[in-house]
Amino acid sequence: MKTKPELLAPAGDLEKLRTAIVYGADAVYLGGQALSLRAGAGNFGKAELVEGLYYAHSAGVRVYVAVNIFARNQDFKLVKEYLTWLQAAGVDGVIVSDPGVFSIVRQTAPKLEVHISTQSNTTNYATANFWLNLGAGRVVLARELSLKEISEIHRHSDIGLEAFVHGAMCMAWSGRCLISSYFTGRSANRGDCTQPCRWKYHLMEEQRPGEYLPVEEDERGTYFFNSRDMCMLPHLGELAQAGISSFKIEGRMKSVHYLATVLNAYRANLDKWWEQRDDYQLEDSWIEELARASHRPWSTGFYFGNPGAEGQHIETSSYHRPATFVAVVKDCRDGWLYLEQRGNFCRGETLEVIVPGQLPLKLTVEELYDHEGNAVERAPHAQQQLKMPWQGPDLPQFTVLRRVDQ
Repeated sequence: MKTKPELLAPAGDLEKLRTAIVYGADAVYLGGQALSLRAGAGNFGKAELVEGLYYAHSAGVRVYVAVNIFARNQDFKLVKEYLTWLQAAGVDGVIVSDPGVFSIVRQTAPKLEVHISTQSNTTNYATANFWLNLGAGRVVLARELSLKEISEIHRHSDIGLEAFVHGAMCMAWSGRCLISSYFTGRSANRGDCTQPCRWKYHLMEEQRPGEYLPVEEDERGTYFFNSRDMCMLPHLGELAQAGISSFKIEGRMKSVHYLATVLNAYRANLDKWWEQRDDYQLEDSWIEELARASHRPWSTGFYFGNPGAEGQHIETSSYHRPATFVAVVKDCRDGWLYLEQRGNFCRGETLEVIVPGQLPLKLTVEELYDHEGNAVERAPHAQQQLKMPWQGPDLPQFTVLRRVDQ
């Protein structure tokens, strides 16, 4: 491989876009306020997207916009107008699922690079070449592929290959789930999934209505749709050698703390692998650091074969949340950290600073002041402006501070 793989981060809103850039993203993917498959994310209005584009491009970071709904007839007027605007705004690419939307991109916004969404289920090199011949620059591979299958696609196609390397997995094939729409009327394929795969289920036999049987001998039921999260940090070299040119982190709806923690770990270790190759070894401390982010039990997905029952976590759908996001750095100068509160913390506590490019530094809050310079014992107010003495390295704006709770 001649080019280092791109590290692609989610940007659910403008703050997360800025956080992703601080922690080393090569590119970000985001959605507008319509036509994207993450209705629950903050998403971007046009003014915010222009601001985000300016901020990202100033840092040399690419911006890809998801236009990956499965369109209805009434959507096409908006699709055409939005794609024309995206091309004029200067986005670096659009992510599409629907062949109809793809054709409109080529007709109305031909300068836009097109990436084919994972929802399009690219599972073989013939499909990859089909999209390549139509003008696509990249396919986001189906999550159900093994490294062996990806290697074969790479050998038989020149199209760029993007794949998920970290984050939540879906129980449905490439995320194309119908359960949410069936139960609640909110369609996963139009960006409004209620995640019924995380709900608790029992088994009922057709001729015995009202008799609910636990799938296990457990009165609480079981979460047999509940997929484990993916973590491929220990396998960066294998991903790259299979031909994956863009490593995608899932999570447009995840927190700023999650994004900073996960992206920082992948950035540091991808760079180290690129420099050392065969001599590279993942330090246990980076796995421990990655586990600070909210997560379900991890797996390697389908990369090393069908995970079978091991791909599901049937005991609970809850996340493990060992740390609390407490503040973000607004400025660092003259021996002071200027902070914006994101979680209650107080004087005397020990916090961790997620320093871009390295493992966190510990910080004991010995002094704490409000924006008027008054000494305070606690920071209880959302987005409270604070400052504290700091003798450590210079920290960029949007650096994250947390408290480790477990």
